[in-house]
Amino acid sequence: MLVCLMSCGTDPDGLLEVTVPSGSTFSEVADTLANRGLIGAQGPFKLYARIRGDDRRIKSGRYELHEGNRWRDILEKLTKGEVMTVPMTVPEGFRLLQIAPRISEVTGVAEDSVLSVIYSPDLPASLRIPGPTSEGYLFPDTYRFAPGVSVESVLKVMADRYHSTWSEARLVRLKELDMTENELVTLASIIQAEARHNSEMPRISSVYHNRLREGWLLQADPTVLFALGGPRSRLLYAAIDSVAEHPYNTYSQPGLPPGPICSPGDLAIAAALNPAQEDFMYFVARPDGRHVFTRTLAEHNRAKLEAQRARDRISADEHSEPTR
Repeated sequence: MLVCLMSCGTDPDGLLEVTVPSGSTFSEVADTLANRGLIGAQGPFKLYARIRGDDRRIKSGRYELHEGNRWRDILEKLTKGEVMTVPMTVPEGFRLLQIAPRISEVTGVAEDSVLSVIYSPDLPASLRIPGPTSEGYLFPDTYRFAPGVSVESVLKVMADRYHSTWSEARLVRLKELDMTENELVTLASIIQAEARHNSEMPRISSVYHNRLREGWLLQADPTVLFALGGPRSRLLYAAIDSVAEHPYNTYSQPGLPPGPICSPGDLAIAAALNPAQEDFMYFVARPDGRHVFTRTLAEHNRAKLEAQRARDRISADEHSEPTR
């Protein structure tokens, strides 16, 4: 039978939330619509629906209907399956571990079960994931899903959104760079994780492209944090050494890691494809999140020292006693 989830009197706009369970008969639907005041007499409504052929095309799901809606509007919504949806936002730079709870919330599937699906190396071929797992390929965006949607449906929508970013021009550029899609997205994910300011992404990209071209280690802190399992307040050399053999430790392993470390957004992908034409080989973060870019190790060490002094000054100011 049809279940009303919100009383008419509780919404000043006369909005009703109703659910049509799978297998409901049209008579059950009409009966509840009449009881809720959404339609008048059932007989004429049923006849109208039969003439339109809608009595055999009602789709199950949760709907929002308004008091005063015309019969035609009600039937169009119920036959088109225009069900209620809820938003699901995935920010740029999220990892699968952060995305899973949001998928769990919209699907109603336990988070552990969601993780077992999205980390699986045996994902459906229809997703066309070019990496070792779906890490990096569930595109960050705001989506709307019907409550109770399947995990597989959510993954398909997010993967399709990722594939839509690959225009013909981008595919041509990828070929010019002589990189695989997985390599490019892996680089984009590192850029995404490093950049606090989007305007710096092309310059960060140029440093990594330069290092790859020269055969240098990338030495990207976010990849080590990925190997360590998550963020830390400070990344110490001892922690870096503790995962020296990990394939995602770019301080010890040459080239790019096996796959992305997070979900890069469109700007990060664009930056990976089109790095700034500069010869910087290093960068270091300042306390405001912006970076100082340098060409030599000596310059880099001076920039690191100044950045540390700036952080120390801020820390001292925060812990100083207020004057009276």
